[in-house]
Amino acid sequence: MSTIQIDRLLETCVRRGASDLHLAVGRPPTLRLHGRLRELQTKVLEPEDTVALMKAITPERIQQEYEEEGSGDFGFAYGEEARFRVAIFKQKGCCSLVLRRIPNKIMTFEQIGLPKMAEQICRRPRGIFLVTGPTGSGKTTTLACMINWINENYDRHIITMEDPIEYYHKHKKSIVVQREIGVDVPNFAEALRRALRQDPDVILVGEMRDLATIAAAITAAETGHLVFGTLHTSGAASTINRIIDAFPTDQQEQVRVQLANNLIAVLSQCLCPRIDTDGMIAGYEFMYVTPGIQNLIRENKSFRIDSEIQTGKRYGMQLLDDNLWQHFLAGRISAEEAIDKSKNPGAMVDRMRRQGIDVEYGQEQYPEEGEGGQPAVAGPPKPPGAPQSEAERQAQIQKNRERMMATSKRV
Repeated sequence: MSTIQIDRLLETCVRRGASDLHLAVGRPPTLRLHGRLRELQTKVLEPEDTVALMKAITPERIQQEYEEEGSGDFGFAYGEEARFRVAIFKQKGCCSLVLRRIPNKIMTFEQIGLPKMAEQICRRPRGIFLVTGPTGSGKTTTLACMINWINENYDRHIITMEDPIEYYHKHKKSIVVQREIGVDVPNFAEALRRALRQDPDVILVGEMRDLATIAAAITAAETGHLVFGTLHTSGAASTINRIIDAFPTDQQEQVRVQLANNLIAVLSQCLCPRIDTDGMIAGYEFMYVTPGIQNLIRENKSFRIDSEIQTGKRYGMQLLDDNLWQHFLAGRISAEEAIDKSKNPGAMVDRMRRQGIDVEYGQEQYPEEGEGGQPAVAGPPKPPGAPQSEAERQAQIQKNRERMMATSKRV
């Protein structure tokens, strides 16, 4: 393939609003559209095609890294349309690429659906705010939104450390300095260590992936800076445990005290395909650190954090499963999606059944008893993420609306 063809692929990705473009040998170029993979009607890619596509967009230093280590990551701008974060890697001796589309326009708090408490967190002079979730859950977009809000409303010196840089921020009321790992600085730990001497007010750590980076982030918050960071964890309690467990046993007691004193909040999120319209919607778990939660962290009682979140609604706190349940009742996501993304699928199924909602998904995991105590016979559930025709989609929307009305009458 030639350069003009990679341009066409990128244009198609932007025009159709896809989140990712997959280029792999033995398959046509494939888009991830609203959470599902969709093949483009083009030729099946050969090894020489993916190599040509890779060389058309990859800088020389990344090509050298790819040859030496078998993979590489970088970002590039596609005109004024969008930016792309690119991962190139070898598989079965062939070149493959995954391009993640980064929109040029940064969304607002309302568009993303962030808790109202997020604005107050952005005003804080010091502390750590963590955004967690699996890969592709929108953590970078959430942090870019918060950094942009600070940039538009306050005069701050903001230093970001990213691998690679995804959203570009222009100087507004604040000065925004963006350092790319591998280009401007060797690693996150070194970038954090140097940042403390660069008069920062706000520090963003793209990924807290090792002990040195986590320790440096906590130190930065202790010394009077507002630190934003990400972790690949699900839920507030597991995030606390992940940070503390990264340290040697003899340091964990000290780290608990440091974390209790400096952690502001944890926002855990996941992305779900919508059924009421095209697109995705985020499910959130939000924990704001109150004095009660501080004590639980100090006393190593993270297993009680979920209970504190449930009783902390006045601070905007909520559990992920409760938020998914709200999306489901509002007809935004399917029952299967709510169950799949929940932290406790069994409890989610029970909640639906208590409301009189017939749940076809998961019958094998959660069988109902038939006559004589034998499991009731049920047809195989449709796998989550299976493509829907337009007629099926409209039928699902109508069924959802009827369920919502029935539920509201019962309530």
